Amino acid sequence: MTLAIRTVKPADMPAITRIYGHAVEHGTASFELQPPDEIEMSRRMRELTGNGFPYIVAEADGVFAGYAYAGPFRTRPAYRLTVEDTVYIAPHMHRLGVGRALLAALIEAAAARNFRQMIAVIGDSPKQAASIGLHAALGFQRVGILESVGFKHGRWLDSLLMQRELGDAATSAP
Repeated sequence: MTLAIRTVKPADMPAITRIYGHAVEHGTASFELQPPDEIEMSRRMRELTGNGFPYIVAEADGVFAGYAYAGPFRTRPAYRLTVEDTVYIAPHMHRLGVGRALLAALIEAAAARNFRQMIAVIGDSPKQAASIGLHAALGFQRVGILESVGFKHGRWLDSLLMQRELGDAATSAP
């Protein structure tokens, strides 16, 4: 399999919307309850890229395989150099190295933009061993668990927080 990572394009939005919609409807990684439509997903992409956040996609042998982006961790100005990562993979592409390639490229892209910390907020952590393992393999450390903070599919869900330094991290002023 030949994997290519590139910057997102507006033409990617139908595939991104399908992948995310499937995750919202069938999974617990996202705490959204209804899948956003393509118009909303396009708006989100434009907002992120327009504000200088990295947004990338993966193609495996020319077929759309997944996407990743970094967005604001929190909106208050002091958090401006900390980002939260998001990675979603097409269901038929799980466990083929797509997530690792995307997250590694996202870390590099965020560091190149002078972001200093990356946070992973992993919903329903008992069921997300692959995501936790991926993040740990790429240098993220567990920093906390928010217990029973979401309710979806008839049950309470937690969120595991993981953190990774980027670039100069906290060793120099921005």
